[in-house]
Order: sequence, then structure tokens, then C-alpha cells
Amino acid sequence: MITRSLANTINDKLWKNKAIIVMGARQVGKTSLLKMLFANANDVLWLNADEPDVRALFENATSAILKQYFGNHKIIIVDEAQRISDVGVKLKLITDQIRDKQLIATGSSSFALANKINEPLTGRKWEYKMFPLSFGEMVNHHGLINEKRLVPHRMIYGYYPDIVTHEGDEKSVLLQLADSYLYKDVLANEGIRKPDVILKLLQALAFQISGEVSIRELGEVCSIDSKTVEKYISLLEQSYVIFRLSSFSRNLRNELKNKRKIYFYDNGIRNALINNFNPVDLRQDTGALFENFAVSERLKFLNYNQQWKNRWFWRTTEKQEIDYIEESDGQIEAFEFKWNPKKQGNIPQIFKKTYTGNIFKVINRDNVEEFLM
Repeated sequence: MITRSLANTINDKLWKNKAIIVMGARQVGKTSLLKMLFANANDVLWLNADEPDVRALFENATSAILKQYFGNHKIIIVDEAQRISDVGVKLKLITDQIRDKQLIATGSSSFALANKINEPLTGRKWEYKMFPLSFGEMVNHHGLINEKRLVPHRMIYGYYPDIVTHEGDEKSVLLQLADSYLYKDVLANEGIRKPDVILKLLQALAFQISGEVSIRELGEVCSIDSKTVEKYISLLEQSYVIFRLSSFSRNLRNELKNKRKIYFYDNGIRNALINNFNPVDLRQDTGALFENFAVSERLKFLNYNQQWKNRWFWRTTEKQEIDYIEESDGQIEAFEFKWNPKKQGNIPQIFKKTYTGNIFKVINRDNVEEFLM
């Protein structure tokens, strides 16, 4: 069993008179994490909201009905809670009226769950995001040397638990995962009737990782209007398929404003979409893959360690650029990503002059652990 970063966090929040909410895409290991945490507990009630009878239980639930159903169980786990209608109100009912129970709920779509629980559960919940396995988790599992050796492999196949644990079958497992993962949670929501459009959009985004994204050009490729592109990108982001970075712009007239870069949470999903599993040494997109790997793994690190930083990229109309920027407490850190350690990266002088006191680092395959741990 690979120990997950959230294990200690969740343990520390038990019995604090608040619900614990764990959100993330399907198959990232939410249920496995909770089963590991409560493997030796005999007072846990598991409720899977994918099951019709579980949803029916909550349909007209009152505190008296739920108390009777929960019985002597002390820990109530509601899996795939977004499937329950008015889920926030129902979870609030348990948290407020059945205070001797520890409520834990999981959800596989942030917009399907968070939008329904934020107002009813204000001040009544601890909320956490869970991602595919991370570089840091795997280092803790089998050591830094082993995991650094596997970085080229992770750049191709990603970190989904089923991929990591099915050595030799990565491609077939990943193709099945990508199909069910995308179609079950993205297409089913919002009643999207044209899955081919979403797939075409995802493929277009897959070819543009690490580069600026043009909504207008994406619309032309997919034969849809810009408003629909924006809607679909938002849905994909809220379903933990992709995430975006905005452009950093404050003082210079020629800084690009209102631009964005889009990354995939998992390299394997990205490569499955374009059906390219060639090794890094035989690819034209190795630099982009390494950047997507580094930025997505950094996102996991920051979330799991509860470090709240603003995140951007920077570019000017003269094509001066910095791949990735973080700011915390007024301190700016700028990063360039170079897969090849022999390639040098230099901070643009205009950026250095304008934003004095910043820190600049080049991240490559030899020092990537400094950025991810």
C-alpha cells in the first residue's frame, strides 16, 4: 500500500465537529485511502451514492430517520456524494443534528459537489483535494533514487494508481481509464450531447500544453463558438482533467494580459488522448511534457502541504518569457523548465529589472526534486 499524503491530514481532523470532504477525479484513490485509514475500525458505515437505494435513503431524510439508519456506527462515509440531490443540505443535517458521528464525504467532480455544499456547510467542513499519486508520495514509498529513475516513465504514463501498480500493462489500462474517466464525469454532467466535440477540444489542448491557448483558435478547430469553448474548459477544469495558469502582468506595457496556459493534471491522460506513448528520447514534445509534469506535480505538493501561493506564467509581446511564477508574501519566484540539464535558462533582464528581489531557478531532470518536495 502506497501511503497517501492526505492520510495524516484526515486523521488529524477527525472528531473536530466538522465534516471532512475529499474531492478529486475518479480512480485517484479516495476510497482506497479511506479504507486504509479505517481498515481496523468496526464502527464505520459505508454509503455509496452510486447505488440507487443509498440515494433513496437521503431523498426525504430527517435526522430521526438517519439516526435510526446509522445505528451504532460512529463514522459515516458517503462515497460519490455528488449523486445525492441537495447534498449540502443533507450533509449539514447530519453535521448539525447527529453530532456524535464523524461524517466523511467524497466526490469525483468539484463543481458537482462543491457548488452544492459550500453554502450549507459553511464553517462546518474541512475540504481537501486529492490527486493521482505524486512524485513525493512515490519517493516516500520507494526512495528518491528509484523515483528519479522513473521520471521519464511517469512523463509518459502518469501517476494514476492503477497505472503505477500495473507494471507492463500501462498503455492498455491507461486507455481504458482515460475513456471512462472523461466520459463518465465530464460528458455526463451538464447534459453534454456531443462527446466528439469535447474529445476534439481535449486533443487540441493536449497538443498545446506549455503554450499559450487561444480560445478563438480552439473554437475554429472544434467548430464551436468561443463561449462554448470557455464553458467546456471550465467543466474540464472543475472535473480535474485540466487546470489553467493566467499571465502575470503588473508594470510593463508590453506584458501579455488575459492570456492563459492550460495543463493536464496527469501526463498519462494527456498522452492517451493523442495516443502517443513513445519514450521521451523519441519525442518532439519532451520539453512540453516535462513542463506539464513539473507544474502538475508542484500543484500537488502545494495543495498537500497547504501552501497558498499565486501562480502564473509571464510573456511579453517581444516573446520574452518565463515558464512559471509563484508569489507568496510579496516574494516572487520565477522558474524555467529544461529537460536537458545542459541547457541554460536566463531570466529576461527586463523582468529582473522591473520585479527586483525575485528568485530565479532552472528546473531540470537532475534537480527536479528541489521543486517537487
